[in-house]
Amino acid sequence: MMTIIGMTWKELLRKRVLLLTFFMTLVFLLAFWFVADTLGERLGRGEPADPTSMSHLIELYQIGAITLSLGFFFGAFVIAFLSIFSSFSTVAGEAEQGVLQAMLPRPLARWRWYMGRWIGYVSLGAGYAAFLFIAILLITKIHSSIPGDFVSLLKSFLLFASVVPMLVSVSMLGSCVFSAIGNGVFMTMLFGAGWLGGMIEKVTSTMQLENNTTLKPLHLIAGLMSLAMPADSIQQRMLAEMFSLAELQSLVRINNLGPLGLGEIPSNAFLIYAACYTAAALAAGLLLFRRKDF
Repeated sequence: MMTIIGMTWKELLRKRVLLLTFFMTLVFLLAFWFVADTLGERLGRGEPADPTSMSHLIELYQIGAITLSLGFFFGAFVIAFLSIFSSFSTVAGEAEQGVLQAMLPRPLARWRWYMGRWIGYVSLGAGYAAFLFIAILLITKIHSSIPGDFVSLLKSFLLFASVVPMLVSVSMLGSCVFSAIGNGVFMTMLFGAGWLGGMIEKVTSTMQLENNTTLKPLHLIAGLMSLAMPADSIQQRMLAEMFSLAELQSLVRINNLGPLGLGEIPSNAFLIYAACYTAAALAAGLLLFRRKDF
């Protein structure tokens, strides 16, 4: 299995997927640096008489939260598309090129090949997620402040990186069913549907649904989209954990930020659903791959 994992890493390097991703990441981080600097300048315009005053600390916290929300809003897209486009042609693409026909007749169990690929994609994606997570935190720390303590930041990272195995599992499952191009289109549309559902939930959560019968079906549809692809909802829970929103919701306002807001914070039950969703996609992909004819 280690051979398959190493082969996966080398393949991504050979195809320059990682090199292109890191180049675009540097461009993104450079732009984020200027955005964080612009937001951080607001703290220096009106120096408070007491830098330890409650109003100044709340403003410091709020600007840091807005900066992080902006950074992770775009960072989530980078992680998602790296996970999708590194794995969308795993089975179908290699079957079309004849790679699988050459490898599978050897004394190698199919589940080992599949899991080796899965671990390779997930390990690289999680490592990249750690790099991006730390970079966004450091830039925010330099220009304003990082809300949260070590425990909340650790929980946030685990949620941020958990999107990688989810998307890789679904992408590899789709590769067992669709062609390489078809699976790429399918995964992009599925992720887009989950993102759209999250945006609708953020808008409708600020309105009075009890007195608006028109918005109730829209809110229901948004919930179904989030169930079909929970990635964006996990992102909302990640930010809520980072900001310790349950304890500080009465002091700061970071929910009314349009697409950067949090909307309804997913519950622990939803996180269990997302874990089962990932495990089910991985198990279904393994089963289909073992029974697939090449």
